[in-house]
Amino acid sequence: MDDLFSQFMFLSDQALHDKSFDPSTIEDLMKLFELEAYKAWAAMELDHEREVREAEYSMRDAEDYLDSVMESAMEEFRRFEEEMDREAKAELSSLVQLGEAARRMGKSMENAATFAAKKYIEAAMNSAGASMRSAWKGLSSKKVHPS
Repeated sequence: MDDLFSQFMFLSDQALHDKSFDPSTIEDLMKLFELEAYKAWAAMELDHEREVREAEYSMRDAEDYLDSVMESAMEEFRRFEEEMDREAKAELSSLVQLGEAARRMGKSMENAATFAAKKYIEAAMNSAGASMRSAWKGLSSKKVHPS
């Protein structure tokens, strides 16, 4: 392009000083300028397309990396969730067993209390029966109590 500018300046000077100058030479030079501009534009277009492709490749790589990281994070979350489920089930099972043991203990204590109450009532009834028999014996023997 610099060579074309130099040539254009030379032809411009020649056109100013030489009356027999042929203007078609400048037209030929302008066509060369136009060709050079199209070449530069095509080169820029190719560079732009290459940069777009590179950006697309970089974007695809970034998306692949993001997918990989997200998949790893989701896998870790799944493992964590499974572990928490196992721990929760184990704790629930432990609490159910503890509750069942407490229920059995309560049932056993209820049975013991019921048995003790029955024995107490039986003893009280026997004592009252003995007192009544003793009182009837005293009445039937016609003895009066000293008080």
